Amino acid sequence: MRTVAVRSLFFGLLFFALSAATFGQVAIGVSVTFAPPALPVYEQPICPGDDYIWTPGYWAWGDDDYYWVPGTWVEAPEVGFLWTPGYWGWGDGVYIFHEGFWGPTIGFYGGINYGFGYFGHGYEGGRWDNGHFFYNRSVNNVNTTIIHNTYNTTIVNNNPGASRVSYNGGNGGVEARASSAEEAAARGRHIGPVPAQTQHLQAARSNPQLRASANQGKPPIAATARPGDFKGAVPAREAGAPYRPPARTENNAARTGNTADRPGNATRNGNTGAAGSNPAAHASEIQPHKSTPSNTGNAARDQKYQQQQDKLTAKQNQEHQKLQQQQEREHQQASQKNYNEAAKQQLEQRHQQQTQQLEQKHTTQTQKLQTRQQPAPQSRPAQKPH
Repeated sequence: MRTVAVRSLFFGLLFFALSAATFGQVAIGVSVTFAPPALPVYEQPICPGDDYIWTPGYWAWGDDDYYWVPGTWVEAPEVGFLWTPGYWGWGDGVYIFHEGFWGPTIGFYGGINYGFGYFGHGYEGGRWDNGHFFYNRSVNNVNTTIIHNTYNTTIVNNNPGASRVSYNGGNGGVEARASSAEEAAARGRHIGPVPAQTQHLQAARSNPQLRASANQGKPPIAATARPGDFKGAVPAREAGAPYRPPARTENNAARTGNTADRPGNATRNGNTGAAGSNPAAHASEIQPHKSTPSNTGNAARDQKYQQQQDKLTAKQNQEHQKLQQQQEREHQQASQKNYNEAAKQQLEQRHQQQTQQLEQKHTTQTQKLQTRQQPAPQSRPAQKPH
């Protein structure tokens, strides 16, 4: 199986779960020792309605393989919000996924040329004006008989699609760094993917045809008009480059991770937990839970959230410590009683299961708290007649 470096505790669904608003860009996902495939070539589906924002497709990691998350149109969670795509970045010997987010300005997305207005820095696909989103027809597929908020500005793409590299840094990666404005966007108020995007990700993860090993970098579902709508999907026209995954080995350690960092700087700072084929076997391998700062613009709300986080993390760390002490006592008993190999293996399997179950429980608790912190979407003004 493929060799993968592992960081942290979160499983599939939490791959897309961010705190509602944070200081600095937080990467929640996997860390992998080999690069994701090139971005496939595909057409953009027609925009389904007003105030939908294009979110480009990308390669995600699941179990022991990359899989394609189709590009799709997503209704903006708030008036004035834009989507900053996620990206893979090289750092400390691994490729780390940096989560995308919604916010009033575009942050850093690795300099990756996702197309359709996302040419490496910023967004040229449209803009908000008087409470409505206006689409640039030169880079977006828009039916002007249905959507009237459009304009046509030719964009000079200085990051041509001849290179369809899907990651930043490392061997052959895009050489780009975050600007001060992009760093400010990550530090400012923003929210993570909306539920429709999380469901879209899960649908992609569960579709075996979207795995890179099955489609060789040319996914049959490259883009959709709406999240999760795979029936009328657009297939990839071609792979961005030949897909050559590394040779399979017996040492495969596929885990997901929680790596906090600032844009363009892949540093590790998170929990080490269970997932994949070589999960954490003992509670002692799990780093303490930590609270994440929130900046929704509402000081009272942020303070309350911080207090709730502190209370939850204290309880979770106490449960970790209790399980760790229990497992250490059982190891001592096994040594004193000279367990045979079969008994030792059974004990290790039980410890691994206990650790996984505890981390899954903590993941669910954290997700629920983060979901409650997300601000309610702002209502849009009524559409003016045309």
